[in-house]
Amino acid sequence: MSKISDKHSTASEGSPFPEKEVGDLEAGSTAISSPEPSLEADIDPNLVTWDGPEDPENPKNWPKGLRWKNTWAVSFFVFISPVSSSTIAPAMDDLAKSLGMRTEIEIYLSLSIFILAYAIGPIFFGPASELYGRVRLLQVSNMWYLAWNLGCGFATTKAQLLAFRFLAGIGGSAPLAIGSGAISDMWTAEERGKAMGVYTLGPLLGPVIGPIAGGFIAEYSTWRWVFWATSAAAVAVQAVGFFWLRECHPGTLLRKRRDRLAKETGNENLHTAERVETLGYKLLHAFERPMRMFTTQAIIFCMAIYMAYLFGITYLMLATFPEIWTEVYHESSGIGGLNYLSIAIGSFAGLFFNLKLVDRMYKSLKERNNEVGKPEFRMPSLAVGSVISTIGLFWYGWSIGNTHWIMPNIGALLFAMGTISCLQGMQMYIVDSYQTYAASAMAACAVLRSLCGFGFPLFAPYMYSALGYGWGTSVLAFITIAIGWGTPFAFWHFGPQLRAISRYAAG
Repeated sequence: MSKISDKHSTASEGSPFPEKEVGDLEAGSTAISSPEPSLEADIDPNLVTWDGPEDPENPKNWPKGLRWKNTWAVSFFVFISPVSSSTIAPAMDDLAKSLGMRTEIEIYLSLSIFILAYAIGPIFFGPASELYGRVRLLQVSNMWYLAWNLGCGFATTKAQLLAFRFLAGIGGSAPLAIGSGAISDMWTAEERGKAMGVYTLGPLLGPVIGPIAGGFIAEYSTWRWVFWATSAAAVAVQAVGFFWLRECHPGTLLRKRRDRLAKETGNENLHTAERVETLGYKLLHAFERPMRMFTTQAIIFCMAIYMAYLFGITYLMLATFPEIWTEVYHESSGIGGLNYLSIAIGSFAGLFFNLKLVDRMYKSLKERNNEVGKPEFRMPSLAVGSVISTIGLFWYGWSIGNTHWIMPNIGALLFAMGTISCLQGMQMYIVDSYQTYAASAMAACAVLRSLCGFGFPLFAPYMYSALGYGWGTSVLAFITIAIGWGTPFAFWHFGPQLRAISRYAAG
């Protein structure tokens, strides 16, 4: 029974052998790094680790076909929740009349309250997946989402609808918190770009596909079928997960190995490199870590602000789309919903750009750096995406009502293309920088991102009423320049120093 782990596969690829956290040590002790796993195994014969760098049970050593199947399964879970977040956009007027919603803020709240739940769920789900595994959390949370989303279709009052939407959002937030960590579990830094591209497409494409279907449902049926249709889709995703999902969290797999070996050998002293803690302490510590990372890690704080801002603009655009096409361009709900295809096409274009260039660019920069990879090699994707998204915002805002309907669609396409490039660059940078704590790091980002996704649609009607579509959208574009254009260059130069002083960052 081999229990020696290869130091390269752990230190460089985010296996469960992180540096000790200051917060995890006894009061008054000194923060030190864990010994190399191979040395730990030599010193402690009861330590259960990987059987060398080629251990087939290590998710990074799985056959590529299996890793892609698991990646797609995770991506389906990530996709279905954002679909529900925006599907009701074309049906909001019918829903408001049916449930007695009289103010604009109530109407837009019916859409955005789902996103508010995204700020709460990931605080628990991200770290909990590091303690109890990815698969269990994905499946249980999807069932929770399915039950409450189905209930939305039977709501008879606006209070019921808002409550059910919020509870459905809690369950729907889990895949967004867990997905990036699962990608990090299975793919090396050099391979991660394509997998992260597939994963990133879900949160951006889901809110686009939803309103297209919702527009025709609202036109030819009732708003209740918007919820029942997405619930049926969630059942299909649950079935896919049942057959395709496979546990990929290294810590969970090693704990299962430990339990199996203890049962086979009768040696109850076997253990993994993780600390033995009570359930209560683990939950408290897991709940606390994302907030601590958000407040102490400059990388996460800055990336979270920009990620949240782009996420907020996206949902602002999704919420105001129906009004533009039905009131400004006088299209029906179903035909107006087809304009969301511009965002979908832009998302695919951004994904294609990243799939073709990001991993190739990372490898090229790594070769120039004496074959030493750095998270900062993800910054070119963020820089290019920021410029494209800014151009798209200006184009979109000033063309509404002043030009043919194709022009605002082109602006929305450019914004979506740049946004997915930005999101992928930021997510890969965070995952590369905080490999062991990737899920906790993304959970920290998700809190602010979700608050913006919740709040932006609420002020959108008042902003456009006061400034018009041109200047209102231009304000958003100017802020994008201020935040997005300088961030890639700042982290290219100062990112290594920030990671060097972090007790969470990989290496």
